[in-house]
Amino acid sequence: MVMPVLAILAQDYDGYSTLMVGLAIGGYGLTQAVLQIPMGVLSDRIGRKPVILIGLLMFAAGSLVAGMADTMWQLVLGRVMQGAGAIAGAIMALAGDVSRENQRTKMMAIIGVSIGFSFYLAVILGPVLSAKFGLNGLFMVTAVCALAAMALIYFAIPTTVNVAPQGDTLPLTTDIKRLVGERSLMRLNLSVLVLHMLITLIFTQIPSLIVAAGMPLAEHWEIYLPVLILSVAGLALVMRLSKGWVLRYPLMLNVVLLMLAFGGFWFLPGTLPWVMVSLLVFFVGFNYIEANLPALVSTIAPAGKKGSAMGLFASFQFFGAFLGGVLSGWFGEQFGAESVYLLAILMCLGWLWLLSGLNGSKRLKRYTLSLNQQHQDVQGLAQRFAALPGVADVTVIIEEDAVYLKVEDDQFNLQKARQIAGQQQ
Repeated sequence: MVMPVLAILAQDYDGYSTLMVGLAIGGYGLTQAVLQIPMGVLSDRIGRKPVILIGLLMFAAGSLVAGMADTMWQLVLGRVMQGAGAIAGAIMALAGDVSRENQRTKMMAIIGVSIGFSFYLAVILGPVLSAKFGLNGLFMVTAVCALAAMALIYFAIPTTVNVAPQGDTLPLTTDIKRLVGERSLMRLNLSVLVLHMLITLIFTQIPSLIVAAGMPLAEHWEIYLPVLILSVAGLALVMRLSKGWVLRYPLMLNVVLLMLAFGGFWFLPGTLPWVMVSLLVFFVGFNYIEANLPALVSTIAPAGKKGSAMGLFASFQFFGAFLGGVLSGWFGEQFGAESVYLLAILMCLGWLWLLSGLNGSKRLKRYTLSLNQQHQDVQGLAQRFAALPGVADVTVIIEEDAVYLKVEDDQFNLQKARQIAGQQQ
């Protein structure tokens, strides 16, 4: 809710500069990136709910600091404190703990959809609520939301002992070094970093562009609402057109859309219709890439390493938001808004080169099976699973009594895999 209004409303704060605005918008991402994996690991030691409650408390405290701020440095401090509530990994692990094996994938998908929907809702509500309560009041609203979430976690979510295998939900520090060396995964990590640099660039610059075009901040939702609705329709069209393409080509097409959008901000007159067209093109590309990158990470990550791969991916995502805020603020302060758009275009060109080396990958399905008995011959057990038709990757972790499989679903016999998991002596 803060992102679409902060660049305008922060002008009333002592110490205002475009660089400080960038830090205020992106500072949240720095602590999110740094703490994302450690908080997930901590949740495995002291429990999911305590870590989630601590994270929400930190977010609420940061919201209060930002809500009482009257200088830019205080505002930046509040945003950095908000980012310390890095609980995405702990939430995914808790979702795994409280869900049955055959419902876990569905639950993760529902959480992902809710995150996407909350982003669109926030972009629309931000200008409306800030017109009523101001920027300080908007931060107070976020504090209330965090406290309400704490009550929801404490009273409505059952307290569990960790019952879900960790590999597909929890980031593990022991896996990070290996995953950094996976070239395809790193291309996706760098992709989400650039993507969130660009979305931060948008919200540090475009609100001022809309105001300059003659629309007051309180009415900006009238721009965002139709743009976001039409962008969802555009997303559906792009997905339909790109069906069956080699993996990298749809991503590259949508990077071109992002580049065209920034070209529109740079070259075209800053009238409201042109701003809306450029925003629409941007959000069509953004929606597609944002929706597909996590699925691609899930597909490419080794069996049993999905949790670690997603934790690393989230760290790159939030660090991208931080870098986007800093670079946008600094370039805007030194060289003007046009330099920010040019920077974004150059970033997109580099991104296209990065994606050109992304190899195609089959869409593989994942299964996590519980081992019902204690097994000593781990190698033999893994070989029996690997011999099943359609199995592409196997990881057996005896300490978790779990086996992680990546399979071609049309060839894979789940019943035979379950028999091996339950009958192996």
